[in-house]
Amino acid sequence: MERFLVTGGARLAGTVEVAGAKNSVLKLMAAALLAEGTTTISNCPEILDVPLMADVLRGLGAVVTIEGDTVSISTPAELSHHADFPAVGRLRASVCVLGPLMGRCRRAEVALPGGDAIGSRPLDMHQSGLRAMGATMTIEHGKVVGRRPAARRVDRTRLSQRRRNGEHPDGGGARRRHHHH
Repeated sequence: MERFLVTGGARLAGTVEVAGAKNSVLKLMAAALLAEGTTTISNCPEILDVPLMADVLRGLGAVVTIEGDTVSISTPAELSHHADFPAVGRLRASVCVLGPLMGRCRRAEVALPGGDAIGSRPLDMHQSGLRAMGATMTIEHGKVVGRRPAARRVDRTRLSQRRRNGEHPDGGGARRRHHHH
C-alpha cells in the first residue's frame, strides 16, 4: 500500500491552476445553444475537438470565436435544427447538440458520426433522457431525429431520480459565463 508521509512545521500557501476538462468543454459549448446571446467559456483546453465543435455550432447559426483558452459563442434567436453537415460527422461529441436543439427548436436532426454511433452508450443516454421528457426519437437515414410534442410539464422528479441513479453525464473543469443581449 502506497502512502504519503507528511512532516509538519512548514505552512503551505499558494494557488493551483486547474486545467479545463476536455470532456466538459464540448458539452458547455453545445449548452451555449440553449440561450440566445453570448456565452464565454474560459480555461478551455487547447484540443482539436474545440475548433471542430465550433464548426458544428457555426453550421447551426452561431458565431464562434476562439482566442487562446477562451471560446466565445453568440447564439442567435433563430437556430437551425439540421445538424447533418460534414463537421457533425467528424466529431463524436456532436450528439451533445441534440438536447439543446430539442429545447430551442422542438426538433433536431443530428448526423451520426461514423463507426459505432448506433447503440453507443452516449447516444443511447441522450435519446433515453429526451424520451423520458416526452420526445420521440428515431434513427432515419443515418441521422438521429428528435421531435417533442407541444409544451407540457417536464417531469422533474423523474429526471432528478435518473440523475441520482448515475444516468446523467457531468463534467468539470471549464468555467462558463453567460451574457444576454
